Amino acid sequence: MNASVGHPVTTIAKEALAPVLNTDAQGYYIFIIVFLLASAVVVPIFQRFKVSSVLGFLLIGVLLGPDVMGRLEKIWPAFDAFDVMRSHTVHQLAELGVVFLLFTIGLELTFERLKSMRRLVFGLGALQVALCSLALTGLFLIMGQSIVASIALGMAIALSSTAVVIPVLADRKALKSASGRSVFAVLLAQDIAVAPIMITVVMLAGGAAGTAGGSLGGLLALIPALVGMGVLVVGGRWLLRPLFNTVAFSNSRELFMAACLLCVLVAGQISVMAGLSMGLGAFVAGVLLAETEYRREIENMVEPFKGLLLGLFFVTVGARLEITAVLDQPALVLGLAAGLILIKAAVIYPAARLFGMNNRSAIETAAVLGPAGEFAFVIIDQAIDHKVLSADLGQTVIVASILSLFAIPFLAAAAGRLSKSIAKSGETATTVAPETVSEADKVIVVGFGRVGELVIDMLRMHQIEFLVIDINPQVTQRARAAGIEAWYGDASMPDFLHSIGIARARAVVVTVSNPAFTDKVVQAVRAMREDVHIIARARDASHAQRLYQMGATDAVPETIEASLQLAENTLIDLGVPMGLVLASVHERRDVFRKMFGIRKPEAIKPDMPLAAVALAMAENHAAEKQGL
Repeated sequence: MNASVGHPVTTIAKEALAPVLNTDAQGYYIFIIVFLLASAVVVPIFQRFKVSSVLGFLLIGVLLGPDVMGRLEKIWPAFDAFDVMRSHTVHQLAELGVVFLLFTIGLELTFERLKSMRRLVFGLGALQVALCSLALTGLFLIMGQSIVASIALGMAIALSSTAVVIPVLADRKALKSASGRSVFAVLLAQDIAVAPIMITVVMLAGGAAGTAGGSLGGLLALIPALVGMGVLVVGGRWLLRPLFNTVAFSNSRELFMAACLLCVLVAGQISVMAGLSMGLGAFVAGVLLAETEYRREIENMVEPFKGLLLGLFFVTVGARLEITAVLDQPALVLGLAAGLILIKAAVIYPAARLFGMNNRSAIETAAVLGPAGEFAFVIIDQAIDHKVLSADLGQTVIVASILSLFAIPFLAAAAGRLSKSIAKSGETATTVAPETVSEADKVIVVGFGRVGELVIDMLRMHQIEFLVIDINPQVTQRARAAGIEAWYGDASMPDFLHSIGIARARAVVVTVSNPAFTDKVVQAVRAMREDVHIIARARDASHAQRLYQMGATDAVPETIEASLQLAENTLIDLGVPMGLVLASVHERRDVFRKMFGIRKPEAIKPDMPLAAVALAMAENHAAEKQGL
């Protein structure tokens, strides 16, 4: 049979599917459907069995790659659609996941906090990059590579994976540990080092070609990089807050989301135009926005995009793993993957100890920073394009780097178990770690109107820590101008409450005058915390009763309290003895409490201040819920 005719079943299938598969767009649609299906079905299965979701996405990428789905296209033409996995468009979209990750990392920092972290960022981080680059350069020189190729590969593999390490530590709830904070500082230093490394590769290319133009061009590339950073910092300080002020006044979540995406993409493009990485520009934008009252709301807006795009990034990384390359040279690829992990870990461990970390934290830090990072692919591709190293060698190193990425969840788990065994020996935790967001238990005050200001004055008088939430940008600006920790956001949204620290809140005081919004806040808070005190402002007696049914610890009807205060002042002005007036007011309050079904605590006395009465009511309500 003529080979050009092909198998009859395959021929018929191609003719039947021709209208569907004749455009690249259909391939993208099929890929997107498969990716979303994997995100909704496969990854939750991994999480159910307490396996890192990162590993799940990487394995999905391997399945969608050339060595699995790519081979099936010879049998069934529908699998031709997975060729888009190797397209430049998909890889560009996937890299946005790293960009959004760096943006959210920037949101957790301020310039003051970065200054407080400078010892670990520019000390431990810079030392790690330099020493690992030297050690890995020596490894490739021993393997017989040229000095130029060895330097380029050493610098590329010296970097670790922000995109994989941070989610893995988050899954293990280790980001706020001493080792997690130190890992974050080192990763931040590595992200800053990406641009100088890429410039160095260009200079190496000029040196390898024997011309001074390449080196001079590399040095001149520093000028637009510095200008770009200056534009980002200065322009961001002038423009970002007015932009979000304008959008916040529209009271539209869609426009607010659009402003968030605009900020990330514009900052990233300015950074690219300056010769830097897109992620570094997004990181700077995040740091600038971290100083504004919109930080928490922005975090909630970009979180879905970050999670989905990071998943796509991991899938594309997994798709680059060529199983055939591993099978062709198993000793070289596997040995190189294991070697780079061991060399980097051997360098990072003593460096971490040198900077004051204890044995436990140093082991955890070395374990997760040992594998290569996602920027290794970018730097190695650039080196191949500039003829610094051969394509075959570059591809081999890329495959080994991908294998090391697969090892990160396992290394983190192994380091965690080892750390627990060390902890049992009685070793104390290290005190050297970057400054983090305050985790003090605070009272959350929802609303900063006239009532909210009075509540805050009383909290200040008794030296109780608090923070303010308000949906009005003018109000949050006024609060911040007064030196109050205030955040713009919707207090009825569970995600926002979680980001603001509802898990650690001592109490929530709802002072807004909108009954419907008050109801939503009380319901959202009670759903997230069964033990927190909720003191809410009520419109009238019926609204107060409804708030009690929703789980409020105490509801204060403004009409009743105002009426009682008016009656109290009137009786005193008419000459009625103050003791009798106060007693009658308390009796009237007891009548309303009985109407609401609330038993008067024995701790309440007739002459107690209202603040003490509210506290006693709250403690009584909490005790009743606990069955005391």
